[in-house]
Amino acid sequence: MDELTFLTALHRPGALIDVGAHEGLLTLPLAALPGARVIAFEPLAAARTALEAAAAGHRNIAIRQEALGDAAGRLDLAIPILDGTPQWQWASTAKSYEAHAGGRVAVRREPVPVVTLDSLGLTDVTAIKLDAEGAEYAILRGARQTLARCRPVLTLELEERHAEGCSWAVPAFLDALGYETLFVHEGRWREMAELHRPTMQRASPDPSVFAASDPYIFNFYAWPLERAAEARALLPA
Repeated sequence: MDELTFLTALHRPGALIDVGAHEGLLTLPLAALPGARVIAFEPLAAARTALEAAAAGHRNIAIRQEALGDAAGRLDLAIPILDGTPQWQWASTAKSYEAHAGGRVAVRREPVPVVTLDSLGLTDVTAIKLDAEGAEYAILRGARQTLARCRPVLTLELEERHAEGCSWAVPAFLDALGYETLFVHEGRWREMAELHRPTMQRASPDPSVFAASDPYIFNFYAWPLERAAEARALLPA
């Protein structure tokens, strides 16, 4: 099970929110789903330029330059530079990387505007893909009304190395809204209580260190309880 397979299997026509769209790896295939329109958030200027080129001509893709969060304003987007090469995939509004600066790592900052998903007043959100390098909990807090109103399914990248405690806090927050959150391991759905963080979520927060636990579980899937039977039927328990 991967994000695209999950979102395709549970697709319903409406708005799909791609948070951390980057260059459009998921934006374009999501836009091809029947009755879909995609709102892609990508605050990183370099990635957004590539996304705009890839999405040219797709009338059902709207690209937003803002970062999402739990309050409107401005934040610094921190981009670690490793041996002179920007690590775009690690760009984050939630962490500064200052603890790792020096030697092989430098840090670039881009001030970006921030909005909440709730401020858009959307009424037809059917799915959210969320990959924001540690900002996921803040983004969901700013989407509480949208989640309650629209009841979308979600894919979430949650990594303790980017936001300590996120793999506890985000599922608990969603649970309070009538959602359940699971992960996949060895081809089966697993409850969050089965996530053994010391062996399944061990990776360095330093962008110059690439070692990680095996397995390294960072993709999570969430759905409203009213769609639990449909979602759980996608894999054995």
